[in-house]
Amino acid sequence: MRIIALLRGVTPNGKNRIPKMSYLVEILEDSGFKKVETYIQSGNILLETNLSHSEIASKIHDLIFEKIGAELSVIIKTKEELEGAIKENPFDDTYDFSRIHLVFTNDNIDDVKLKKVREIAFDGEIFFNGSECFYMYLPRDASKKKLNNNYLERQLGIVCTTRKLNVIKHLYSKV
Repeated sequence: MRIIALLRGVTPNGKNRIPKMSYLVEILEDSGFKKVETYIQSGNILLETNLSHSEIASKIHDLIFEKIGAELSVIIKTKEELEGAIKENPFDDTYDFSRIHLVFTNDNIDDVKLKKVREIAFDGEIFFNGSECFYMYLPRDASKKKLNNNYLERQLGIVCTTRKLNVIKHLYSKV
């Protein structure tokens, strides 16, 4: 089965840096994953495996920590989940396409906490929740940016990772 693994916390420098995506591909293939590809340096992996989602996330996390030293969370998604996320995008052509972000998690969301986040006014920023992900519209002119990945993690008690819509569309086309 073809899977998408989204790494949370990849940084260009420091302890959560992945020096070369080609090395990441090599260690994942050496561990038994098939047809491993990466897309851009921020930690997007496509691969084939028959392992469960939790086994994939755990194995990728442990390999990266052991071989590279980076402590990264791993969010696992399928082609169908990405397709659903793309189709449910609540933002039409009147929005700046480059400012649409999708937030993915492996965690279950507490309805009470989610309701509180949905009720907050984000001063120009927009938040929606869909069945496969959260959607954020983050305009350049927002006076004080509040809505982001770290904020959602704190408020919802989850681990999540954010990607621009165009990245998700690209990953979907490659699955």
